Amino acid sequence: MHILITRPEGKGTELALELQQAGYQTTLCPVLTLDYLTVNSSELAPLENADKIIFISQDAVHALLKLTPTINKAAQLYAVGQQTADAVYEAFGRRAAVPKQHDSEGLLELKTLQDVELSNIVLVKGEGGRTTIAKTLKQRGALLNQLVVYKRSAIENEPGKWMDHWQTIDVEGIVITSNAAVDAIFNGLNEPQLAWLKERQFFVASERIADYLKQQNIVRTQIHIAAGASDNAMFTCINQQGSKMSEAESKQPAKPVTAQPEKKAQTTANTGAKAPVQAKRGISKTGSLALLISLLVASAVGYEFYLKLNSDQQSAVALTELTDENLRLQQQIDALKSAQQTMQHSLYNSEQKVTDALNESAEQTQQQLQAALKRAEQQTFTLNPQEVTSLQRMAEFKLWAEHDYQGAAAVLSRLDSLLAEHPGTGAIRQAIHQDLQTLNAIEPVAVEAIYLKLHGINQKVDELVFNAISLPEEVVKEDPNQLSENVSEWRQNLSKSWQQFKDFFVTVRTREDMVIAPFLSEQERHLVKQRLSLYLSQAQDAVLSKQSSVYFSAVDAAHSLVKDYFKQDDAQTKAALKSLTELSKEQLDFSLKVSLQSTEQVKEWAQ
Repeated sequence: MHILITRPEGKGTELALELQQAGYQTTLCPVLTLDYLTVNSSELAPLENADKIIFISQDAVHALLKLTPTINKAAQLYAVGQQTADAVYEAFGRRAAVPKQHDSEGLLELKTLQDVELSNIVLVKGEGGRTTIAKTLKQRGALLNQLVVYKRSAIENEPGKWMDHWQTIDVEGIVITSNAAVDAIFNGLNEPQLAWLKERQFFVASERIADYLKQQNIVRTQIHIAAGASDNAMFTCINQQGSKMSEAESKQPAKPVTAQPEKKAQTTANTGAKAPVQAKRGISKTGSLALLISLLVASAVGYEFYLKLNSDQQSAVALTELTDENLRLQQQIDALKSAQQTMQHSLYNSEQKVTDALNESAEQTQQQLQAALKRAEQQTFTLNPQEVTSLQRMAEFKLWAEHDYQGAAAVLSRLDSLLAEHPGTGAIRQAIHQDLQTLNAIEPVAVEAIYLKLHGINQKVDELVFNAISLPEEVVKEDPNQLSENVSEWRQNLSKSWQQFKDFFVTVRTREDMVIAPFLSEQERHLVKQRLSLYLSQAQDAVLSKQSSVYFSAVDAAHSLVKDYFKQDDAQTKAALKSLTELSKEQLDFSLKVSLQSTEQVKEWAQ
C-alpha cells in the first residue's frame, strides 16, 4: 500500500521510516504550516501564579519554550497525549499528567481537574481548535487564561495540483491528524478529483476527525481511527488495515483451467481407431461411407497434430527465453538478498551500539528518576505556608473591604479543603468551620431588589398628579343697579348710575369656599419632580456604595415631597407613598462587626 503522510513539515519522518521498514511505500506531503506567535509579557504573566498549566499539543510546548516564560514551579502540568508530555519534560524538565484517553474528554476526566473552583489555570494552545476544555473548566468555577502561541494555516498551493501528483504516484492511503488538514485537502477540488479521493483509505487520529471526514461524503468503511496522533498509534492502525487487505486478497479462489480441446481430440482419435475393425466384415455402402468418414477424421487429426507440433516447438523456444529471464531475475534476487543481509548486519551493529549506550546510562537515569520522584513527593505533601496566609488574607479583604460575606466564606472553604490533605491542622480547620457558620448566618442585604424598587418609583414620577387648587364657581346674583325704564324713578336710576360708576373702579366677587393652598407655576412643578427624581437616584447610589445614612435621608426626603405636593387620593401617589414607606424600613447594616477566629490560628501556625 502506498501511504501519503500530510502532517506538517518535520513531523511525519519517523512514521514514514517505520512504514518503509514494514514494506510500505510512503510519500511526505505537508498540507499545513505552523507559525509561532509573538506573545507580550502581560499575556505570559498568568504563568507565574498558575495553579495548573495545560498543554494541548507538542507545538504548544515548543512555541511556549521559544518565548522563555517564567513558570510557577509549584504548578501542576498536564498534557493531552504522551508525546506532548515527553515534549514538556524535554522543554521544562518536569513530568506532566497524561490521561488514558488521549483527547479533551479524557483530560477532563482526571480527578485533579474535577474540583478546580477558584483555581488559576492557564491553557496553552493554538489558534482556533476545540473549546471543550475551556468551557468545561469555566463551568467548574476555574479562573481560566487562554494563551495562544501558534496557528496552523494551509500551504499556499492549489489542491488540484496535489491531486494530480497523488493520482500519478497511485496513493492508496492518506494520514490526517487534524480538521484543518481535511479543509486544506478537500477545498477547491473538481468532481473527478473528489471521486478519486473518496476511494482512498483514510487513517485519522480521532473520532472527531472521522466525523468531520463524513461531512465530506467519505464512506465510514474508508475511515480508520487510530488510538491517537502518535507515530506508534498511526503505524499500528495502518499495519492492521494492511494485514486485513492482504488476507482478503489471499483468500480469493483461483479460476479453473479449461481442458475441453484435449478431451475432444481424444474422442476423435478413438473413433478413428474403431473404423478398420468394422471394415473387415465386408465392404458395403455403409461401410464405404464409414471408411471415408474415418479417413477424413484421420486427416483432420493429423493436421491438428502437425499444428500442435509447431506450437510445441514455439513453446520450447519461449520456455528457453523464460528460463534465461528467470536466471537473470534469480541473480538480481541473490544480489538483493546479499545487500539485505549487509544492511541487516549493519543495523544489528547499530542496535547493539545503541543498546550498550542505553545500558551504560540506565543506572544514572534511574537515579535521576528516583531523585525527581522524591522532589515531586515533597512538593505534593509539603504544605506551603505562603499559600495558606494568602488565602486567609483574601478572606479578610472580602469581609472588611468589600463586605462580601459569601465571597469570604468561599475562600475559607477552599482553605479548609487545602488543609484537609495535611495532618496537624485541626485547630485551624476548627476555627475555619466556626467562621463559616458565622458568615452563613448573616443575611445579605437585598441590594439589587432595593435598587430596582427605587428605579420603578423613579420611572413613575412623571405620572404623579399635583395637588392643584380647584376654584369654586362664582355666585351669580342679580344686579341691583340695573336701571329702570320708568321715568318717575329717575332718582333711583341716578343712584344706581353712581353705584355703577364706583363699581367700575373696584370689583368685589364672593365665593362660597375658602382658598388655603398656594398656586404652582409649570416651572415650579417641573422643579419639584426633578427634585423628587434626584432624591430617588441618590438613594440608589447610596445602596450600591453601602452608605445607609445617606440612603435613609434620601428616602425620607422623597416621601415628604410626595406627601406635600401631590394629590393624596390618586392611585399613583398612594402606590409611591406605600413603596417609600416600605423602603424606609429596610435593614441596611453594611458594617457588621464580624471577626474571623481563624486569623489568629493561621498567624500562630505560620510562625
